[in-house]
Amino acid sequence: MTFRQFAYRNVARNKRKYAAYFVSSAFSVMVFFLCALFIFHPDIARDTILSTAANTMMVAEGIIFVFSSLFMLVSVGSFLQSRKLEFSVLLMHGMTKGQLNKMVFLENMLIGSSAILTGTVLGLLLGKLFLMIGAEFLGIAPLKFYFSWQAPLLTVSSFALLFVLISLCTFAFIGRESPRGLFQSGRKAEQEPRVSPLLAVVSALLLLGGYGLAASATAASVEMVMFPVVAITVAGTYLFYTQLSLYIVKLLRGMRRFYWHKTHMIMLSGLSHRWKDNGRMFFMVTIVSAVSFTSVGVFASIHTLSRELKLDYPAAVGYVAKGSQAGYNAEGDLRGIRDELERLGLPYETLSIPVKYAEVKSQTGPDRTRQLPLMAYSDYKLALQHAGFISHEQPLQGNEGLVMIGSQRDRSLTWGRIKAVYTLEQGTEIAETGYTEHVPIAEYLLPELDGRDGGDFSGVVVSDSLFHSIIPAQIDYYTGFYVDDFPQTSGIAGTLADKGKVAYERDSPYAVVVSGTLFEIQKTLYSTMLFASLLVGTVFFIAAGSFLYFRLYTDLDHDRLQYSTLSKMGLTDQELDRSLTLQLALMFFVPVGIAIMHSLFAFIALQRLFYLSIAAETGAVLAGYLAAQGLYFILIRGRYLRNLKKNLI
Repeated sequence: MTFRQFAYRNVARNKRKYAAYFVSSAFSVMVFFLCALFIFHPDIARDTILSTAANTMMVAEGIIFVFSSLFMLVSVGSFLQSRKLEFSVLLMHGMTKGQLNKMVFLENMLIGSSAILTGTVLGLLLGKLFLMIGAEFLGIAPLKFYFSWQAPLLTVSSFALLFVLISLCTFAFIGRESPRGLFQSGRKAEQEPRVSPLLAVVSALLLLGGYGLAASATAASVEMVMFPVVAITVAGTYLFYTQLSLYIVKLLRGMRRFYWHKTHMIMLSGLSHRWKDNGRMFFMVTIVSAVSFTSVGVFASIHTLSRELKLDYPAAVGYVAKGSQAGYNAEGDLRGIRDELERLGLPYETLSIPVKYAEVKSQTGPDRTRQLPLMAYSDYKLALQHAGFISHEQPLQGNEGLVMIGSQRDRSLTWGRIKAVYTLEQGTEIAETGYTEHVPIAEYLLPELDGRDGGDFSGVVVSDSLFHSIIPAQIDYYTGFYVDDFPQTSGIAGTLADKGKVAYERDSPYAVVVSGTLFEIQKTLYSTMLFASLLVGTVFFIAAGSFLYFRLYTDLDHDRLQYSTLSKMGLTDQELDRSLTLQLALMFFVPVGIAIMHSLFAFIALQRLFYLSIAAETGAVLAGYLAAQGLYFILIRGRYLRNLKKNLI
């Protein structure tokens, strides 16, 4: 038997342990290859909007590669840790450290090469189906199968380099420990896990603090508290598995009546040691699952996006001619928009209203506005009428003013904003008394009222009499083209705005917003992110399952000996099955349950950024993952119990 044959037989002999690692690695390679096929497809690369989808898939490939690196590193470290007794025997029988390193290197490269070959071949077989599903997600015509030489080159070279580096890292894992040290570490007796009550309390406080910050976040503070919440929650989760969970088990073991009831003693004793040995693995599974749940749940809200976009962009095409740009032929732009709408056969209504800019002498509150955009109340009602919005606002009196919201996100910013009183240069005062019920003019078409701490509020609606009495420093003219089915306007006014908008702040004589184009871009981006999140989430899910599978089968010989002894002591098969099932259920569902808790509070915070509810999408995603985990648990439990009872004496 040659040395290479010896390494091969080692892998074949341990195929049960390596199976989940191989499957997860091959699946990661396959998904990476499929994403590369999508990225290098000529129909994707040529399209301006779809190129955004290609960039998103490139990010997904990066995430898969980084995660695969961590997964493989942790898995290989766990494999080597479980084989220390085997290594000590080989060294005692004359194998040198160099030969041991070479053997482990060959084993890892054998698994890695097989995973790369299997994943790439599966990617080729499923390539056409993947492109069809991707096109369906993006809402475009089916993509023909196109084999790009860049896809296999990028996949094979990336994962070959990764497996070589991981295999080289095994030298550090094995280290310079003596054969006796390896032998003793391989037969180390189980010790009572050490628990710090202080760290257990810190864990609980960190988790509660992270949840509290997430629940109390506002739309204005979500971005600021995001990283602190993530850091606090991650630290609390790590301490939960390494300290708090063990402390809870210790407390339960101290409750004599509970601990001595039926098989609770066996279950809690086994659970304590399983939790100690697998705490870091559970931590990784929880964090990975929480990220997956959250990303998929958010991007699954694509239907919410379309409903909210209709509220944010009342006109299918909005155009503002700046009064400061005298001599510019705005009528030519408007005529071109009309011609395009008529050429597409889209019936439309037009509304043109003036927007005055008044010089502000002073104002109350923390912000400062030099020129205040003003709209007459009657024009505001006309804009809502053309957009199909129903308003119950009463006519304004005196110097009252309603702040125009620029998007639905502004609604959540209103509670913390200080209402201002403006004193104009001509001596007139305007007092903010509330906020408009709807968006009359889409954001980007007017300058922000107060960018600092104020959001994207677009101006103030005042009474008609007050509006006509104000001497403006500048007058802009807003023209809105209202279409029933705004997504059909995608691509209109492409010469004015290639990506659907020209913001007011741009150095341009006009500002324009095309709702259909913006919707198409955002829909493509969200759909691609959802597609990528599902792919990455599936990779995460399979990797997390392989972690659990490996740890179970690493402990199989120990569990078989333990349950053989308990069976001889008189425990029935039903009692043994019940005890083991409860331990497995906690291992499978506690990480997922905590991940769901993390995701729920993340959704609570992210909901502040959406006017419409994303609860339905969130619930569907979490229920789907929970069902998949339940199915996986049933399959693994049955298989594990059969293997556990095999050759049981």
